Amino acid sequence: MARNKSPEGINEPNMTPLIDVSLVLVVILLVATPMAFQSGIAVSRADRSGHDAAPVKSERIEISIVADDRVEVNGRPVAVDQLPATLRPLLAASATRDVVVRCADDVSHGAFVTVLDEARTLGAASLAVVGGTP
Repeated sequence: MARNKSPEGINEPNMTPLIDVSLVLVVILLVATPMAFQSGIAVSRADRSGHDAAPVKSERIEISIVADDRVEVNGRPVAVDQLPATLRPLLAASATRDVVVRCADDVSHGAFVTVLDEARTLGAASLAVVGGTP
């Protein structure tokens, strides 16, 4: 018994699945984009005019990143691997636990972020980044 074939075939492609998948991808991108721009480290930028006018308070801790392997904590040179041992007692003694970080221009981004992460991990309440060379 021969099968009867209809002379007409499907001439139009079904666009519904393509449109559904496209809309799902748009929604995923709309949700994921703000998360990509969020930083895990909250940093406040210090006021440029207050830098020269205000005297250095003893309550804040100043870290100057001089090189990838050298930092200065409150003007005292410290190796990067000794930073936790130096910073922990200072943060424990500080009432505000404010940390101001200054970074030299030739320091790598990784070294800068490592110092910020270390300060946050050790208990810094707020981090401020000051521009300019130390």
